[in-house]
Amino acid sequence: MKRLCLLWVISCCCVKLWAQDPWTITTDIINPNNYYGVTVANGMIGIVSSAEPFKVKDVVLNGAFDTYGRGRVSNILKTFEFANMDLDIDGHRITRSDISKYQQTLDMKTGILTTSFAYQDKALVKYSMMALQHLPYTMMIDMEITANKSCEITPYSVISAPDILREVKNTYHLIDRPHALIPLLTSVAKSPTGKHTLAASNSFLFQEPRGQEPRLIHEEWDYGLHRLKFSKKLNAGQTYTFSIVGSTISTEHTPDAQNEAERLTIYAALEQHDRLLQKHKNAWASLWQSDIRIEGDTDVQRATHLAMYHLYSFCREGQAYSLSPMGLSGLGYNGHVFWDTELWMFPPILLLQPQIAKSLLEYRFQRMEAARYNAQAHGYKGVMFPWESDDQGYESTPVWALTGPFQHHITADVGWAFWKYYEVTHDKEWLKTRGYPMLKEVADFWVSRVEKGADNKYHIINVVCADEWAENVDDNAYTNGMVKEVLDFAIEAADELHIDVDPRWEDVMKNLVILKNAEGITLEHATYKGEMIKQADVNLLAYPMHQVTENQAIKKDLDYYEAKMSPDGPAMSFAILSILHARLGNIPKAYDLLVKSYKPNEVPPFGVLAETAGGTNPYFATGAGGFLQTILNGFGGLDIGEGGIEQIKGIKLPAHWKSLTLTGIGLQRKTYHITK
Repeated sequence: MKRLCLLWVISCCCVKLWAQDPWTITTDIINPNNYYGVTVANGMIGIVSSAEPFKVKDVVLNGAFDTYGRGRVSNILKTFEFANMDLDIDGHRITRSDISKYQQTLDMKTGILTTSFAYQDKALVKYSMMALQHLPYTMMIDMEITANKSCEITPYSVISAPDILREVKNTYHLIDRPHALIPLLTSVAKSPTGKHTLAASNSFLFQEPRGQEPRLIHEEWDYGLHRLKFSKKLNAGQTYTFSIVGSTISTEHTPDAQNEAERLTIYAALEQHDRLLQKHKNAWASLWQSDIRIEGDTDVQRATHLAMYHLYSFCREGQAYSLSPMGLSGLGYNGHVFWDTELWMFPPILLLQPQIAKSLLEYRFQRMEAARYNAQAHGYKGVMFPWESDDQGYESTPVWALTGPFQHHITADVGWAFWKYYEVTHDKEWLKTRGYPMLKEVADFWVSRVEKGADNKYHIINVVCADEWAENVDDNAYTNGMVKEVLDFAIEAADELHIDVDPRWEDVMKNLVILKNAEGITLEHATYKGEMIKQADVNLLAYPMHQVTENQAIKKDLDYYEAKMSPDGPAMSFAILSILHARLGNIPKAYDLLVKSYKPNEVPPFGVLAETAGGTNPYFATGAGGFLQTILNGFGGLDIGEGGIEQIKGIKLPAHWKSLTLTGIGLQRKTYHITK
């Protein structure tokens, strides 16, 4: 407990104003040696902040992969760093060492990161960066410079190429119309193997009337970097504002990346600043109609909004891309898709944003052919989803990791998520065209995967558990439990559509073993001997599954495995324990575990989540998903069943919470208000 308290103190010291405002995080402790950036994203582009003024750490483009780097497998691509700037004042390039009153503020309600500082006694500088929520491939930067003394400013828009891109080409041209002057600073390059072409294009937006804009100068420094600048003299007390819009895209998304990047930037430029900003804010306001409000706990409220902000930022409606454990915050886990989506991030998104959840499922549906090949290659029927999935849906786990060939529960997890979507929406047309075709193939896989033993029961031999420290074991409780669950769902889906059910599905469902020891404790796997585990496995049979339903059995498994949980395991395991304690009525314990599911994992200066306590690899969107489940499905009591979204009654709130309000839940946008 001492370590947890120490980490809590460290985190709180790094961030200011959390208690005052549940929507903003402001920090003036910006230490380049202990800085973990926050991401502004819109489901397609992710821009990660930097401790250096006018710079960003990474720009990630969703859906674009190529083979390079770690693991000899496909990796998500960095795209051009098109959100960088430079600023000269009276001929001096501003750097970190020149400034004071340095501050960064994330406004989670609008998805805008604002940086401000003073440059000596000459000027105050403020700039805001956003990935436009209504335009998936476009960002905007707003700049405001106030002169304390008369001075000359020279701002630069900079596009540079990360090292992984090759054959970089830079161009600059000016579209000159009577009503508009649109400068286009454009870069185009090939991905590491040449699989994709990536492009980015920037333009200035000026407040001056047409014909009075500053004179622009293009500078090309080398093949990897070029920039566009202008100069302007300011009088003491004068404030000058301008904006930069930029778009980035690849041939993953469109056949002609360079022209499309320029077209999208021209579109944004002609929409002009005020319309862009208002539409961006409106899009965020629409997302925040689904909200979680906690009265009486400012820190958990702030952490809740930060978790929701990141999940809302990392995916979007109307596409077929999924979520990586690190979202769009960088290259963590190569940008691959794991069970993290279906079991950890999908459930809160399904409750809060069902149409976004539908897009996550579409990612899996469109990659069924790759999963069908995977099943055939391993001697099975149906579809076998890869443990690590890339843009094409093929197995992308590095060959040294046994999770690739053996962590098969992912295929049941996918089927589980498909049925949960139907339970929430009761969209029978979707069930006919998407849900049942998926569940049938998943069920066929498992019928071909199980083996009948001498006991006339079915067994699943040779898997990696959900607890990944247990490799190549038999009858993993989580795997077997999820298979029983999804076979039941496949039968229900067939019944809904009046389709004849394969009798083997029910036979396997009823006769697949879940092992217990002499004390009635569920065994994690056939040879489990009480060793420490990496993360929740057995406890997942009680939530989110309904394979262990009696309170006495839930408590017995909970008491046993909580003591076996590694203290440095991933954050989401503690979330499951919290939910189960809340449902059993042990509220103080449930709250302690809720805090443990996020607080020790926060890193400075914004409190973004690392995967483990003391870790350095944020942002861990999987942990955010687990944390949100503690509130929605734990203290909020929400559950998904045949009747749709239901609420378990009688769950108490933590003693210091005054109320919990869940708004915009499900397709009906219901509100649940829980008081003491």
